[in-house]
Amino acid sequence: MSPSAGGLVVFLLSVQVIQSQDGWRVDYLKTDVCAAKGSTVKISCGYTHPSGIDPSDKKDRFWFTKEKDGEPVDLRTDSEYSDRVTYTCYSKSCTLIITGVRESDSAEYKFTLMTNQPGEKYTGSPGVTLSVTGLQVQVRRSDSTWLELTCHSSCVLSDRAEYVWYKNGEYFMTGSSLLVSSGSTDRYSCNLRGPTGHRSPAVYGPQRPSVSASPSAVMLEGGSVTLTCSADANPAANYTWHKEDEDSPRASGQIFTITDFTAEHSGNYYCEAQNEMGRSNSTLRLIPSAGKGGSTWSTTAIIVISVISAVFLHIIIILAVLYIRMMIKQRDQRITFRSYWTTLDTRRKRRTRRKRREEEEKMEMVPSTCIHFDEGSE
Repeated sequence: MSPSAGGLVVFLLSVQVIQSQDGWRVDYLKTDVCAAKGSTVKISCGYTHPSGIDPSDKKDRFWFTKEKDGEPVDLRTDSEYSDRVTYTCYSKSCTLIITGVRESDSAEYKFTLMTNQPGEKYTGSPGVTLSVTGLQVQVRRSDSTWLELTCHSSCVLSDRAEYVWYKNGEYFMTGSSLLVSSGSTDRYSCNLRGPTGHRSPAVYGPQRPSVSASPSAVMLEGGSVTLTCSADANPAANYTWHKEDEDSPRASGQIFTITDFTAEHSGNYYCEAQNEMGRSNSTLRLIPSAGKGGSTWSTTAIIVISVISAVFLHIIIILAVLYIRMMIKQRDQRITFRSYWTTLDTRRKRRTRRKRREEEEKMEMVPSTCIHFDEGSE
């Protein structure tokens, strides 16, 4: 077994030799390669060709996984491998190096050799199968107090592979495994030691569950209610429902349904979420409501009342708008009427003043006549 640099990749010990009757031959060092996500992979081959071909006759040699119009596509020109692929080739050997491997890189890789002669080329087929996998943290209970965390990969990694552990996203320690206290609220992830690689998803105990009742936590007798519980956790949590002051659980699973509700069903219910890392719970209180009827009737009544209330609200708003418009119109009419009479009065006063001036002018134009009487006349 031979790991790659840094112990990040392990190659399976199978060797494939591809030969042709015309003297072409491609020898792949390994036919199956398994790598951890984010690591660096090396795939090597050796090849021979007919003795009549000179080194100057070699036109091109490269690795590929895809074909376009029947022709192989050089990995160096494939956008999915941009800046991640290099070749180290010599006279009769060539090594493909892929850095930061992704799960989408899982494919069959083949080597091809072309000459200057039209149509003269050879491809080693079948090629090398690459499988890329991510790391996972496995949780095992050591005893009632401690949990053992192990960094796991579906690849068979080297015994010398080193792991780095992270606690709440920060570097914590190195080692093949890690002991943590049961019920810890911290988050742990791992990675292969080295400059490249992707951390595993973090493992952690359930966060405080979110619980809800549908259609309502206030229930009518004879109705039904569905309780739902959900908690963020990795590994995924298991759920158990309990009723206060009862020893045995009422149900298991995220959803708990109570049918034909009675006063005996009222009280505090709590959902417990649990996984290998710990547990957490939340409480919900169910309250009986006076009257009979099912939850369907209650829901329908609420909908009807809501619709009627909305209609009345719209009517009130419309009436208020119409009233405001009417008041504005009446105000404008009063202003117009007042302005009209003011104008008429002003005109009347002007005519009166003008008439008075004309009469005064006429009086000034008429000559005055005086009559004298003598005292001695008879």
